[in-house]
Amino acid sequence: MAARFSELVIDSRDPEALAAWWAEVLGYRVLGRDEDGAVEIGPEAGFGGAAPTLVFAPVSDPSPGKPRLHLDLSATDRDQDAELQRLLGLGATPADVGQTGEESWHVLADPEGNPFCLLRRRLDPL
Repeated sequence: MAARFSELVIDSRDPEALAAWWAEVLGYRVLGRDEDGAVEIGPEAGFGGAAPTLVFAPVSDPSPGKPRLHLDLSATDRDQDAELQRLLGLGATPADVGQTGEESWHVLADPEGNPFCLLRRRLDPL
């Protein structure tokens, strides 16, 4: 028997705004809101499906320093260049985490500065 990766919790200064941004990027929808202000987004199938959900938890000041994890994204219905332009149009910004420029992926940051990568490989949508 094994465990399943079901959700990722991300500290956020503005959970509503960041959840809405990531929902647009991933094609997710809001699944729920907690009394403490956390917002959960996920695929149409909801929690427990093939894809994990994301929970944006409110914090007044996210931990400083280099994050210990980040999301890797792959386009599903367009090539990497077109997806890069879409993400930049949504408000992502290029991020420098020490890459050489020879990588096959792009490092970007979401509106709160959390880094994520856009990989070259396309995946089938869920």
